Amino acid sequence: MLQKTPFYFLRHGQTDWNLEHRCQGQTDVPLNATGIGQAGDAKARLTDIPIATICCSPLGRARQTAEIVNEALNCRFVVIDGLQECRFGEAEGKLITHETYHKLIRSAGTTGGEIFEDFVERAIAGLNQAIVEPGPVLVVAHGGIFNALQFHVGLDYDGDIKNCVPVRFEPPTNKNNVWKMISV
Repeated sequence: MLQKTPFYFLRHGQTDWNLEHRCQGQTDVPLNATGIGQAGDAKARLTDIPIATICCSPLGRARQTAEIVNEALNCRFVVIDGLQECRFGEAEGKLITHETYHKLIRSAGTTGGEIFEDFVERAIAGLNQAIVEPGPVLVVAHGGIFNALQFHVGLDYDGDIKNCVPVRFEPPTNKNNVWKMISV
């Protein structure tokens, strides 16, 4: 169960594999020039938000994005292994479409990757580890972590989160147990 604590989320900046529509998974692909610029834009958008801790995936694309954002925030910085992207096994590096990605993340166990339920459990544990840090917390991670979160909390959101577009997650405040995602 995800701790009912508000937090911010930022998907890493663009990589060449994002641009080419290649499955990245845990392959450590660096940010490209566009991704570095996106991280700079996110830094500007987050400057006036009183973030106390940035928690990020250890993969380079997320860590570099977090480091760029932290140039303005200058706050506590924590790397959390559980925030790594889903391991897709043999599918990593292969071309994918939006539709095949959503099928792949739920069947990665068949390609030598993580079983979806295990990935969701790991992702939620990583998010829980992050959001108990001094807050407000900014989590810098991956599209798969966003999808695991979306699945776990039943978020009514159709689509992926774009690279470097910060959002805030608000826990349920009523009986229907619905999380809210708010653009920053």
